[in-house]
Amino acid sequence: MGATEAAEDPTLADAVRAGYTFEGPALELGGLMLDADRLAGVPIRIPIAMVNRHGLVAGATGTGKTRTLQLLVEQLSAQGVPVFAADIKGDLSGLAQPGEGGDKLLDRTATLGQQWTATGFPVEFYAIGGVGSGVPLRVTMSAFGPTLLSKVLGLNDTQESSLGLIFHYADRGGLPLLDLADLRAVVAHLISDQGKAELKELGGLSSATAGVILRELIGLEDQGGDVFFGEPEFESADLLQVGEDGRGLVSLVELPQLQDRPAIFSTFLMWLLADLFHDLPEVGDVDKPKLVFFFDEAHLLFADASKAFLDQIAQTVRLIRSKGVGVFFVTQSPTDVPDNVLAQLGSRVQHQLRAHTPNDAKALKATVATYPTSGYDDLGAVITGLGIGEAVVTVMNERGAPTPVAWTRLRAPESRMDPCDADLLAAAVAASPRAEKYQVAVDRESAREMLADRLEQGAAKQQQEAEVAPKAPKPKVPKKAPKKVPAEDDGLVDQVVGSAAFKDFVRTAAREIARGMFKTGRR
Repeated sequence: MGATEAAEDPTLADAVRAGYTFEGPALELGGLMLDADRLAGVPIRIPIAMVNRHGLVAGATGTGKTRTLQLLVEQLSAQGVPVFAADIKGDLSGLAQPGEGGDKLLDRTATLGQQWTATGFPVEFYAIGGVGSGVPLRVTMSAFGPTLLSKVLGLNDTQESSLGLIFHYADRGGLPLLDLADLRAVVAHLISDQGKAELKELGGLSSATAGVILRELIGLEDQGGDVFFGEPEFESADLLQVGEDGRGLVSLVELPQLQDRPAIFSTFLMWLLADLFHDLPEVGDVDKPKLVFFFDEAHLLFADASKAFLDQIAQTVRLIRSKGVGVFFVTQSPTDVPDNVLAQLGSRVQHQLRAHTPNDAKALKATVATYPTSGYDDLGAVITGLGIGEAVVTVMNERGAPTPVAWTRLRAPESRMDPCDADLLAAAVAASPRAEKYQVAVDRESAREMLADRLEQGAAKQQQEAEVAPKAPKPKVPKKAPKKVPAEDDGLVDQVVGSAAFKDFVRTAAREIARGMFKTGRR
């Protein structure tokens, strides 16, 4: 029996209908397809109580992943669930405006029994570090931590360990690491003569490793990474907002120029998730999630990641369910996601995969192997034959068991499927209560200034000690010595060295040396 014949089998339709019948509220995904042209009238759904068991939306470019994400976000918001998502291409900003109908769209929704109504949703727009139109999102270097920063900088295990030592030194010494300038100042200090002595008991920091870290930090700053770090630091609890109308707030973070610094963006999103895990209380199983977090372009998060970083992701995803947070990864292929993370994703929405190359065929085979037993003789043929806006779906039922695999035509989003109007976006940002809280950057005293002051004070102390030290006796002049400087010249030198103007010059020079060593162009 082929894939299409299996779909026409009435026993398959009955099994799918029974598998997707739930007692509680659910997100409506679409309808079961019998073949490329016919539907069975069987709704495909996700129990909302199972959304915090996480999920995956996968498929090749142009197969409809973003529209599926938009569909999920709309229904979650309508159910009173706040949502956070990265807006990679700007398309999701259209959630703020009602969609535009049309005969083609209405014909499609009619086949699914969808009562389509153009609807806009409450959206908060953010931009990392203010690079973009939204409310700035910032994080302090201390809160970001060495593990996530090592992923951004591409450090090896030894260098990551040394970076952890640097953070430990700063914490122990009361040196706040707020931005890149602070971290560069601490690294520079630790390879100075004074810093080496201070760090000796902790194992020391090799000049070669410090040099690598400093070069990578400079590279990160050149890419614009300096704007991500600083204050005021974003409070992840601000994502958990529900409007007066009972709808969940949709928080979208704009990610411009993603291709230039992908690790920064993906790792920043991972920090937000880890911060939520740290701050939220345990709630166990809930009727609906407190927040659903969408990781678009998820392959960027896992690419070239260290084992320690991958372990941290897996642990966060596994445990954050008990905090009432659901996580959906959106990527091209399930093989982009490590096995220990993929195993925790209860809902799967698989759009078309292509098998044009041997690697594509291998990825397709691996994808099919991750699904529970299906009623399709050749699930791989179904996946490669999916049309735009179609997907193979399996989710967790209300008992936590996987539902039957279902070839599904997906519903249409009710909000705009293009970027929202620029004027609307600007007005939304200006009216946001979060704008007043996060718009203006704060530059308080931190590690860079403290170390500069320490160096200046050390220079002043050395000068004072030199001034009070007893003068050494003048050596006796040999008989055939060169011509002696006239006494009046000696007196002139003593007057200059002892003058207040000369002392002020020395202090100013010491201060400028300190600032020169630690200056990094903080904005």
